[in-house]
Amino acid sequence: MEPGAHNAPGVWGRRVVLRPVRGMRFVAFVAVGGLTLAAAACGEKPSENTGTAASPTGKAYTACMVTDQGGLDDKSFNAAAWKGMEQAKSKNASITIKNVQSKTEADYEPNLNGFVQQKCDFILAVGDLMSGALEKVAKANPNQQFAIVDSFSTSTNVHTMQYHTEQAAYLAGYLAAGMSKSGKVATYGGLKIPPVTIFMDGYADGVKKYNDVKGKSVQVLDWDKAKQAGTFTEDFVAPDKGKAKSDAFVAQGADIVMPVAGKTGTGTASAAKASGGKFSTIWVDQDGCVSNAENCPAFLTTVVKNITDAVDDAVTKGSTGADLKTPYLGVLENNGVSLAPYHEFDSKIPADLKAEIDKLKADIISGAIKVESPAAPK
Repeated sequence: MEPGAHNAPGVWGRRVVLRPVRGMRFVAFVAVGGLTLAAAACGEKPSENTGTAASPTGKAYTACMVTDQGGLDDKSFNAAAWKGMEQAKSKNASITIKNVQSKTEADYEPNLNGFVQQKCDFILAVGDLMSGALEKVAKANPNQQFAIVDSFSTSTNVHTMQYHTEQAAYLAGYLAAGMSKSGKVATYGGLKIPPVTIFMDGYADGVKKYNDVKGKSVQVLDWDKAKQAGTFTEDFVAPDKGKAKSDAFVAQGADIVMPVAGKTGTGTASAAKASGGKFSTIWVDQDGCVSNAENCPAFLTTVVKNITDAVDDAVTKGSTGADLKTPYLGVLENNGVSLAPYHEFDSKIPADLKAEIDKLKADIISGAIKVESPAAPK
């Protein structure tokens, strides 16, 4: 989940659901031959992946991405966005993709302006933290096409991508409650910002639903939805802090922990794997067994935010000259959010619990169950 807080008026103020069809020194990475990444030194041009063939429209198209400070290798939403850029390029070899990794919040505006100066056709900002810088740069460059993950913009030249992750997190909370042997599960965030707390709200509501249905009393450590109060590491790139948080939860009896903290959460995942089954974890954003494969044995599931396909679709449409004015909103119904496969836990989850989760998903899609969060995009 992305770092930073920006709560400008209107950021969460619109709801549009699309049907199927987040002098400056920086480090830049380039994807070459698939997954190889190479660092660029200060002052060098941003990394890029160039195409060679002609596009369907006969015109070259450059798509550029600015990460937040979590970087490309956050195993979470920055990585998911870059994968979307790569997917778009794989379908249209005339697309050139570039990225710049931000090390601090102060890098956002210069990095965005740098890509404006390079005349990128499409500039993607990843994460709510970047919304303030993006709004400033977008308004100063009204003819430039921008996009942002996990935030809303009032600028007509910004394509927004937001997600009702509380829906999928609700399913994860119900699953966690059903799989907990101790009767205690936990969650923590990187920062107290809407794209983080929305996961925690859905998770807590899913646990409550399980308790109501089963007459149980599974506890959630440490998130109070009503008070919007809980535990935060104040960092998205500190695995040691994540390990310390989950160690504390396990000491209190929790046997399932959901970190919503980007790379910080890898500390929890590694500790869960090393625990030999003492506790497990639920990952967020990208399927943990894909993005964080070494810790797959510890992942009960992942609350997926389908950033990859949304970014792929935006870049692909942009490269053909299609309009990008309509915001994207990911929900269970359009697979914009989902639960990942259970992977190594598949045989351990009772069939009746799986069926209950499938029914809950159908009820959320139909509107029979309404999952709400003050952090949800409107």
